Amino acid sequence: MRVISYLVLLVIMLIGLTFASLNSTVVTFNYYLGMKDIALSLLLVFTFGSGIVLGLLVAILPWIKVKRDNVRVKARLKVFEKEVENLRSIPIKGE
Repeated sequence: MRVISYLVLLVIMLIGLTFASLNSTVVTFNYYLGMKDIALSLLLVFTFGSGIVLGLLVAILPWIKVKRDNVRVKARLKVFEKEVENLRSIPIKGE
């Protein structure tokens, strides 16, 4: 399995190298504070990376909310289970 993961990593690196060599044109990147000449492949990698980071930040907020709700539900479940055990231990009157 480790060999397969190394092969996949090698293929990804080779694709990245060919991508960088095919897109080595220098472009002017205009941003709010100025402008900079940067290789197109590097600009695309930065854009892709920032998209991943922003996507993870947006996705992590609902995940944290679900985890918090899960902790609350587990705490309530423990209380209910304890209450059921207490009710089961009470002797039934009238029999």
